[in-house]
Amino acid sequence: MGKRLLEFRDRVAIAGVGYTPFSKDSGVSTLTLACRAILAALEDAGLTADDVDGIATHRVGDSAAPSVVAPALGIHDPAWHLDQFGGGSVSHAVVAQAALAVAAGVAETVVCYRAINARSEFRMGQAAGTSIEVQYQAPYGYFAPPQQYAMYARAHMLKYGTKSEHFGQQAVTQRANAAKNPRALMRTPITLDDYLASRPIADPFRLLDCCLETDGACALVVTSADRAATLRRAPVLIRAAAWGGGDSFLSGGSGDPTTTAAAALAPRLYAQAGLGPAEIDVAELYDCFTYSVIVQLEDYGFCAKGEGGPYVASGATAPDGALPVNTHGGFLSEGYVHGINHIAEAVSQLRGDAGDRQVPGAEVALSTAQPGYVLPATSALILRKG
Repeated sequence: MGKRLLEFRDRVAIAGVGYTPFSKDSGVSTLTLACRAILAALEDAGLTADDVDGIATHRVGDSAAPSVVAPALGIHDPAWHLDQFGGGSVSHAVVAQAALAVAAGVAETVVCYRAINARSEFRMGQAAGTSIEVQYQAPYGYFAPPQQYAMYARAHMLKYGTKSEHFGQQAVTQRANAAKNPRALMRTPITLDDYLASRPIADPFRLLDCCLETDGACALVVTSADRAATLRRAPVLIRAAAWGGGDSFLSGGSGDPTTTAAAALAPRLYAQAGLGPAEIDVAELYDCFTYSVIVQLEDYGFCAKGEGGPYVASGATAPDGALPVNTHGGFLSEGYVHGINHIAEAVSQLRGDAGDRQVPGAEVALSTAQPGYVLPATSALILRKG
């Protein structure tokens, strides 16, 4: 396995990123959002739809499939495509699998996208899902993501003494980052008092603990490192990619709700990269809720188990801290595009074109998917400056 991992390292790059505006009412279909983001990513790379021979996405019945998007863009008979069922857990696995296709020579240029009208059309938690556990949750009104994550957050608080103020500090930090991001939906700075005064959603979560329901799309262009070096923008290399998972906490599992599937995945990811937590310059950590940042800081090895809250409170995740986290504002303040906008921000940081929010000297970035709660899958990428 080790030899194959090393062969994959740095052979594939992200050569372009593209966004639509983020809003609460896009006024267009998810198909339109997908096409606009893909065309923007191709323009960023200096390519056109004629150069694309692969297309990939993930969705949960709320977006446009590659089989629809490809012909809409004039991409006929793509050599490879991926239509992955799943939420934020698989967001980074989509890009990883595209990289594998490129490394294997199955495709030369793959566009990865996520498009979603998550406020105006399909709101998560409005309808029960299809997993077997839902029949046991629904009678108690327990199936929306804030309710589920709140239970894990409370368990962490009880076991380690984590405080609401720790969650709030991460929300405040990310809003300050978003204030420097012209794409962000929420740019007005907030204080810890603002956080504590925000209305309850699902104990212990307040409104400002929760990500934004967002209409929008984001896309990436994945191609070989050699080809990327000839294109318009500085390439960002995929140093390592890993995905996997364990047991669902809703029907068994490890028995410890304060540790996620990311704790098992992280050693594989770091081994593939030949790097460790100390070499990460910037981290874009999946922040569907503030708590998910805290638990990932622990499970990816940036601090000891139970110390995620104090780590945040120390200022370590601020732009001038030991590990700048969610430099674009994250899902809490920029917008929620189900994982892929974290990867796009990591690319911007490593290119050095993130403007006022740029982390000086950033050369290695970690970007993560939902860490394995509710659905046990997770995925992550380590990227480096080309």
